[in-house]
Amino acid sequence: MQTTEVLPAGRAGLVPGPARVEIVIPVLNEERDLGPSVRRLREYLAGHFPFAAVITIADNGSTDGTWARALDLEDEFAAVRAVRIERPGRGGALRSIWSESQAEVYAYMDADLSTDLNALLPLVAPLLSGHSDVAIGTRLARGARVIRGPRRETISRCYNLLLHALLGTRFSDAQCGFKAIRADAARALLPLTADTGWFFDTELLVLAERAGLRIHEVPVDWIDDADSRVNVISTALADLRGIVRLGTGLARGVIAVPALRSAQLRPRGEDPRGHPGRPGGLTGQLARFLLVGAASTAAYAALYLLLRGFLAAQAANALSLLLTAVANIAVNRRFTFGIRDRRHATRHLVRGLIAFGAGLALTSGALAVLDAAAARPGRTAELAVLVAANLAATLVRFGLYRGWVFRGARRGESR
Repeated sequence: MQTTEVLPAGRAGLVPGPARVEIVIPVLNEERDLGPSVRRLREYLAGHFPFAAVITIADNGSTDGTWARALDLEDEFAAVRAVRIERPGRGGALRSIWSESQAEVYAYMDADLSTDLNALLPLVAPLLSGHSDVAIGTRLARGARVIRGPRRETISRCYNLLLHALLGTRFSDAQCGFKAIRADAARALLPLTADTGWFFDTELLVLAERAGLRIHEVPVDWIDDADSRVNVISTALADLRGIVRLGTGLARGVIAVPALRSAQLRPRGEDPRGHPGRPGGLTGQLARFLLVGAASTAAYAALYLLLRGFLAAQAANALSLLLTAVANIAVNRRFTFGIRDRRHATRHLVRGLIAFGAGLALTSGALAVLDAAAARPGRTAELAVLVAANLAATLVRFGLYRGWVFRGARRGESR
């Protein structure tokens, strides 16, 4: 195991030669917050961080005074550098900086420093010691303390649920802007990544997990930035497109992930060839399907109420149905019909979405009837009608799933 040199507090970033840790702060129009955030991070590094570190400000396409502020900070602090990347995109900025870094560990954090900096040392120490390959801050694990609104909380949990269902991931939080990776792991995985935006985090984590790398999770204290400029809807849609692209590439073998750790280091009980399927009796399948359907309906209702606060009824219905449909198809594929292998996963998803089209037609029709019957129906009435329509579509979907979507799939196939 690699030995780790520890420096006295106060000498971080002040030793000759390359830093052991490079911390990247991707910024886009962060003129107001950049200075205070960098000063706060420098103060933490000088007083509490025992490893030589450098801060890199990665300005990716700012149009305000962010770049000028970054240059000022570079002039002011010896261990701060500024890099200008003309094309916007957090993923592209991180890939560009990390590809040229000479550090042993690459880390990044959001410019608003929403994550408490006391989690930085627990984040990078296991990587420097060689214990782990990737480390992530998580807001969704036990021990995390999070302050944020219900909309972002719900969307975050639904997104990670989709990842678990569709891509079989095990890490708890893909989106927390507080991550680190060993240089050797990054060199192997960065060429496989394609996203230049917010999905880059998820893509890198999925590839790392598929490569057998050890992912260390650190529960963090996190406070939502009330002034965040992130467009939640457009980002969510981009992430969904990323999930489909990545899942399709992995299923078809277009994305070939190398085995970076030996089989002995895989988590106990993990079988890379898949898992045996469940019995295929009609009664058992129907019971499991109804159980998944009940969970999907509850998730749909919560999402609809959340999205209805800022979207029209039809738009909130369509988006809620799409999100729960993708998760429903993936869970039914594995849980109800016992299909573990990734072959034909894209075909099953497309067919499943077609089957869900019947649900969209029923729910949209139910909304139209309600609007015609009542001038201004309340949210409770809308939700009651939609839940009833979804329940009516359940048996139709089960028939389509069993007779068409998953027809001919063999249970217990290996990957």
